[in-house]
Amino acid sequence: MMEKQIGAAIREGRTALGIELGSTRIKAVLVDEEHNPIASGSYDWENQYVDGVWTYSIPDIWEGVRESYKNMAEVVKERYGETLTTIGAICFSAMMHGYMAFDKEGELLVPFRTWRNTMTEEASEKLTELFSFQIPQRWSIAHLYQAILNQEEHVQEIDYLVTLEGYVHWKLTGERVLGIGDCAGMFPVDCAAKDFHKRMIEQFDELVAPRQFPWKLRDIMPRVLTAGERAGTLTGEGARLLDASGNLKPGIPLCPPEGDAGTGMTATNSVARRTGNVSAGTSVFAMVVLEKELSRVYPEIDIVTTPAGDAVAMVHCNNCTSDLNAWVSLFEEFADATGMKIDRNTLFSTLYQKALEGDRDGGGMLSYGYLSGEHITHFEEGRPLFVRTPESRFNLANFMRVHLYTALGALKMGMDILFEEGVRLNVLLGHGGLFKTKGVGQRIMAAALGVPVSVMETAGEGGAWGAALLASYMLKKEEGESLDHYLAEKVFKDDGGITMEPDPEDEAGFQAFMERYRNGLSIERAAVDNLK
Repeated sequence: MMEKQIGAAIREGRTALGIELGSTRIKAVLVDEEHNPIASGSYDWENQYVDGVWTYSIPDIWEGVRESYKNMAEVVKERYGETLTTIGAICFSAMMHGYMAFDKEGELLVPFRTWRNTMTEEASEKLTELFSFQIPQRWSIAHLYQAILNQEEHVQEIDYLVTLEGYVHWKLTGERVLGIGDCAGMFPVDCAAKDFHKRMIEQFDELVAPRQFPWKLRDIMPRVLTAGERAGTLTGEGARLLDASGNLKPGIPLCPPEGDAGTGMTATNSVARRTGNVSAGTSVFAMVVLEKELSRVYPEIDIVTTPAGDAVAMVHCNNCTSDLNAWVSLFEEFADATGMKIDRNTLFSTLYQKALEGDRDGGGMLSYGYLSGEHITHFEEGRPLFVRTPESRFNLANFMRVHLYTALGALKMGMDILFEEGVRLNVLLGHGGLFKTKGVGQRIMAAALGVPVSVMETAGEGGAWGAALLASYMLKKEEGESLDHYLAEKVFKDDGGITMEPDPEDEAGFQAFMERYRNGLSIERAAVDNLK
């Protein structure tokens, strides 16, 4: 579309907006009628470790949402000469899982407990046994039951329990709703009924009945919605919360808020069977749409859903690039100390490309980027480590390669379980920060998992763009049109992405690294036990 046509579409509200609250960045992406990003804005933030809890504060949440929107609106004004007053539809997305509990006055009862916390092991194990269904530590129900086991006083006062994007959506619309993809990260869902699992809800209520809480579980949970359903409209108060300038008008429809896994699947056209996607950034998770149920419960594998409610196997790892990013920051600090100013993107690209010059096995070195605990390898806490022997081939290329390898180590262990179950993938679609340097993260991922990896031109827009697509789908879908059909035929028809096949030598090198990775977990255990 020409800029003049885009300007008219903006004026007339023929657009869709996605805002995603990620681990380190909040991003807003506005798209036109053809689903092309036409303006974006972002805000950098970071979780805090306060009193043993990984958290974000309420003021930080709203500052970030407003700033990302403001920065996007400024781009609209500068590029198209339009003041943003209306939008066709809006969708919010955020990190899945976690625990936000509110009282009847809408006040947060305890600091937001994010997905990153690994403090609910007892609750996770007991609920998994009760339901015969894997309940990961980061799920909302695990946090709730752990708070009950800990006899935390606030539990009596809970009136609403929801995830981050559900909270933002509630404050902007007044609606207590959540997309089924993130509902499935709060509590198990029934894919046939497209709702929380009725039997398991009853089991939980029976379990806690002796505590005599003034609530039943279903009463404090959000209403489950699937992609394409209407999820309320922006209120006057909500418009002021989102746009501090006061230009944005109320009445804009919102679609169901979704977790970052669901928007990632949408942004990579991987909501159909035999497709999967992997999001690699601060954390890393792979989502594989299942053709049939797994043979048994695996503690390493979560079962969630697509935004449309189809079953998905999720391999989620808490740690991916955080430690790698810290090393890049160290190199940046060194450059600054010598008087060299290097653009951060250039620094990342240079170091990532250098990794491809390294030995295929990483030079005999080992690292763990465990900034926090990692459930797949059974660590309740993390200690970032770098280890080498006197014989290791210690140079910059191998150093970078081994840190890229280890970012995918836990993911590899989880995905191997699915492959051993007979799960097959035609292609895995990658998105997130790991894939920003062209060809590097993609090549490492293909080697790690032994499957073709595709990265689309739009991958850099990430989940915020996926959220905008869900908003567009709600507005423009035809009667009875499924989400996978809409994406395949109206969004991605001419964008198959760039696909990279696994290189056999890279695969062999990664397997050699993984042998060290598995054998070295006792080193990580010693660090956790002895470095307090």
